[in-house]
This record gives sequence, C-alpha cells and structure tokens, in this order.
Amino acid sequence: MFLRRLFGGESAGSVNADPNAGSATASARPAAANGETETVRRIVASLEAMPPDEARYLAGFAYILGRAAAADLDISAVETGAMEQIVMEHGGLNEAQAVIVVEIAKTQARLRGGTEDFLVTREFRQLATEEERVALMRCCFIVAAGDSISAGESAVLAEIANELDLTADQITALRSEFTDHFAAVQAMRAQIGR
Repeated sequence: MFLRRLFGGESAGSVNADPNAGSATASARPAAANGETETVRRIVASLEAMPPDEARYLAGFAYILGRAAAADLDISAVETGAMEQIVMEHGGLNEAQAVIVVEIAKTQARLRGGTEDFLVTREFRQLATEEERVALMRCCFIVAAGDSISAGESAVLAEIANELDLTADQITALRSEFTDHFAAVQAMRAQIGR
C-alpha cells in the first residue's frame, strides 16, 4: 500500500517486504461506520493516484515536518495545525488528505526516529531542488515556532538543515527570521524587561 510504503511499513528498497503484513491486525479491528470507511477509502485512493515521485516527495516533506515537531518529544495541537496547513499548501491536498498524511508522518516520526530521520532527510535532499530544501526548512521553523523554539528543537532544526545540505548563510538567514520565537531569546527579553 502506498501510505505504508512511504511512511513506514516497507522501505522503497525492501525486497522481502510482505505485502500482506498488517492484514491480521486490520481484520482484528472493529469495522467503522460505512460512511467513514468509504470516505477514508476515497482519500487513500486519491493519495495513491499521485505519481510516485510526487508521493515520495510529499511523504518525505511531511515526515521531516513531523521530525521538527517531535523534537521536544511533544507534538502540540498548534504544531499539528501548522503541519496540516503546510501540507495542504505544498502538497496540493485537501484538508482530509492533509490530516491523514500529517497523522501518519507524526506517528512515524515518533516511532522511527534516529536512523530513519537521517535516511528520510537524505532521500528528500536527493529529490528536492535547493529552493525546495530551503522552503522545507522554513516550514520546519514555522512548525517548531508554533509554541516557542526550545533548545532541543533548535538542535534538531540545525541537524535537519545540515542533512538537507543548506549553507551556513542559508541557515543563519532562516534562524534570523524566527529570532523572536526562540525560548532563550524570549527568556532573555523577559529578564531585561523586569
């Protein structure tokens, strides 16, 4: 299945992936109401109809946004909303599709962090132009700035930027756009304002 392949279950280069994996789990779940099931099926079908390269690009984009959001080990409702909006704008998806893509990306970012983070980011770097990589990085800052950018989030943003092969000047320019959203800057300003 498209979503399983892109967001987790099987990797693109996996030869031994079992196409029936997860079917026992799916059959063990209670059936949803007919209308809900049909709606989900239509959404999934429309995502599967995307050209594979576009789907892979969108999957990597959403996963990396999830990585930025999960950097502080908590993905807030504000961060989720920002991710959904960004995926709609950059992926050309409707709201229902964006919700599904973001939920899958968030789950995968939580469950498969570490090595998977690097692999997905490296693959995205190979698929994207420099302009697209800078745009993704800006979107990562937007997601992280939803609450405020903690030191941990700042470190993960720096990792992502390096893995996307952005220059020091590009990273500095992006960080300067979001200066007011860094928790350390906010704390310093609060101390000065006393």
